[in-house]
Amino acid sequence: MRILYIGTLTENDSAEYRRLALLREGHTIEAINSLNYRSASSLLHKLEFRAQIGPMVSRLNRDILAAAERFQPDVVWADKVLWMRPQTLNRLRSMGISTVSYMIDNFFGPRRDPGWRLYAKCIPLYDLHCTQRDTNVKSYREAGARDVIKVQTAFEPTLHFPHDPPYTDAQRDRGVSFIGTSYDQRAETLLRLHADGVPVTISGGPQHWRGPLGNMFDTLYREGELFRQQYREAIWRSKINLSFLTHSNQDEFVHKSFEITACGGFLLAERSAGHLERFVEDEEAVFFEGYDELLAKIRRYLPDEAARNRIALAGMKRAWSSGYDNDTQVRRIVERVQSILESTKKGGAA
Repeated sequence: MRILYIGTLTENDSAEYRRLALLREGHTIEAINSLNYRSASSLLHKLEFRAQIGPMVSRLNRDILAAAERFQPDVVWADKVLWMRPQTLNRLRSMGISTVSYMIDNFFGPRRDPGWRLYAKCIPLYDLHCTQRDTNVKSYREAGARDVIKVQTAFEPTLHFPHDPPYTDAQRDRGVSFIGTSYDQRAETLLRLHADGVPVTISGGPQHWRGPLGNMFDTLYREGELFRQQYREAIWRSKINLSFLTHSNQDEFVHKSFEITACGGFLLAERSAGHLERFVEDEEAVFFEGYDELLAKIRRYLPDEAARNRIALAGMKRAWSSGYDNDTQVRRIVERVQSILESTKKGGAA
């Protein structure tokens, strides 16, 4: 399949990992990096992002159509592309090209972030929407979507894998570890754990943590924002790896849970239907609900290396054997796209 792939394509972005998965599946890809369409002026970029108008918005849409004319793809895959114009999608359809929108964020959720104006208009025009939430499947259909598939955030097998042999506590210098952003009440929870004597270590973008951690920033924060090998090694070096849901995004599960387990790390995550469907509780991962249970689970497992290692090994096997990787997830999307293409051909023949 020939795919014109549009997204934020850096070595640290999940959109790039999905592009790599499509290449591994044998598809022919031409890519457009949406990060190249940022105005040099930060003020103009903010205006373009919020209002969805401006020279870079126009340039992106022109370049998409030009690439489609030249490359003649079967599919245009838009990975969290907010600047696609309805007329661009209509033009692609007139060229016989199917379109896919992969959206990890929740347009229908309570956060009401800016920047969705064009995306809202385009919902009925894409041939397929990919979402990670049951509630969004219903919402997309109610908004006029042609087709919707629920997929799963996933780990990248070239980056998220276990150490051989597995680390032991003698090599682990992070006690209760969180790597990520400070959404929701994460900082408050981690500060409370520290006050209760838990050896907390926090990594991630410093801009996310300096304010929320206040005068405890230098005590709890270390190693900066971690990607690729550094991220994987931090998971290996952690006795307990925390994973929080982003409640403001109505998440059922998160990338981090699958990345931690794929790396062979011990996962302590928020209990949810999505997590419970994917891991056997207390055998392949450990879950909590509320602060008291979180603290109790930490006190139960932090001193018990044997139990942590046993659960981490089972969780790693589950992640690798149950399709929680990018290759499996993009394969499901491609299969749905192929059925759309086949039905379109039959309709044209009729």
